[in-house]
Amino acid sequence: MKLATYQDGSRDGQLVVVSRDLRQAHYATGTASRLLAVFDDWNFLAPQLQDLYDELNAGRLRHAFAFQAERCLAPLPRATQCLRGGAYPSHGQLLHQAWPQTWPEPRRAEPAMAQVPSDDFLPPLATVHVASEVLEPDFGAELWAVCGDLRQGASPEQALDAVRLLGLANAFALRRLQAEPGGDVQARVATACAPVLITPDELGPAWQQGRVQATLQCSWNGRKFGLCDAASDMRFGFGDLLAHAAKTRRLRTGTVVTTGPVSNAGVASDTGRLSWPKGFCSALERQAMEQMQDQLVSTGFLCFGDTLRVEAKGRDGQSLFGALEHTLMPLDGAS
Repeated sequence: MKLATYQDGSRDGQLVVVSRDLRQAHYATGTASRLLAVFDDWNFLAPQLQDLYDELNAGRLRHAFAFQAERCLAPLPRATQCLRGGAYPSHGQLLHQAWPQTWPEPRRAEPAMAQVPSDDFLPPLATVHVASEVLEPDFGAELWAVCGDLRQGASPEQALDAVRLLGLANAFALRRLQAEPGGDVQARVATACAPVLITPDELGPAWQQGRVQATLQCSWNGRKFGLCDAASDMRFGFGDLLAHAAKTRRLRTGTVVTTGPVSNAGVASDTGRLSWPKGFCSALERQAMEQMQDQLVSTGFLCFGDTLRVEAKGRDGQSLFGALEHTLMPLDGAS
């Protein structure tokens, strides 16, 4: 099933069920008013939402209405916690190769992981405010998993069974702050979420070993920036990420774990020169490629007025989670 949250003036919004083609929706009021409540009683409430979803797709609900992403909050406006995982070592390896003194070599045996803010996820069509362009604002398109309760020491297989919903997000960071000691949390300006979260069964065979078989499309000011394969270079699946997080503590329902920026490894040409034909899901990674190839970085960071669009599409070309569209603006006037 597919779930979204409409704005209603409250902090957590109103839960709606969205049709498979993202065209129709129906309020889930009869089952639950907000998504956090569903996580608290998943085994009882999720089947009721599934029934509503099936009726919606069959066209049997009298009060269905056209789904509008512009009316959405983040599908989960706030979470129990959010853990950013390093599912794509190629991202860290490229940064390390370009600037070895600044970026440490990524771990190979287990994913890197950090706790990041989870109290205020932004809507899919949000304006993102930052204090200054000098702080080098950047973005990172990533995939999400939201889990149920998971015991300490759970195996990757057990952790994968705990995945409740999957999603797409765009994490905005200030790279100048990120490089400072302890600056990772302060550098994380905002995380904006695609309008819809989906259950893994919606993917069918495109959900394998905790990986989403999808293409991430990123455009910057209307120009294609990345057309990345979300599965091929994902070394650590969501089961691995959640099991790593649960090694030393239990995870409570509503915990979000992210992949970190989706990244594809470079491809060697006949001359031995590496290229990245599928593009990038962050400006910093493209800068690292330019540094490695030519020792000259031509790509900048985000500027005020820049627009970004991110969308994940399945093999049939259909949008899985809906699209994110953002504009970067100065802090003055932010609400």
